Amino acid sequence: MLPAAAEYQYLWEISSGKVSGGATVRTFGRLNSYDMANSEAILAVQHASTQHQLQVRTTLVEPFSAHLGSYYMALGELESDASPILCARLLVCIDGADLSLLQQAVEEQRSYLQGRHEETGGR
Repeated sequence: MLPAAAEYQYLWEISSGKVSGGATVRTFGRLNSYDMANSEAILAVQHASTQHQLQVRTTLVEPFSAHLGSYYMALGELESDASPILCARLLVCIDGADLSLLQQAVEEQRSYLQGRHEETGGR
């Protein structure tokens, strides 16, 4: 069986507990640390004067060329509700991407999907 399609969730939404465990998500943030021996990385992002972090399990994407301080997009499943851990299926460097346009695209996609959901009556 194929995994569920990933929805964009901002890192601050995940770290604040707005996204439940088991969800398939796509997010992005700056690579703060990477521990190859334990297959763990930390993505971080600044939002509304608060630093948000997300632990990422990198077992399925290794080996990868980690560049601390670079922005990465991660796709995977959340393993926990209390302290979310993202088990990454994809981890790709997105340095050079216009993050404000990416956020605008996420908002447009959410708006479109919400409208489509309302048209079908929640089906």
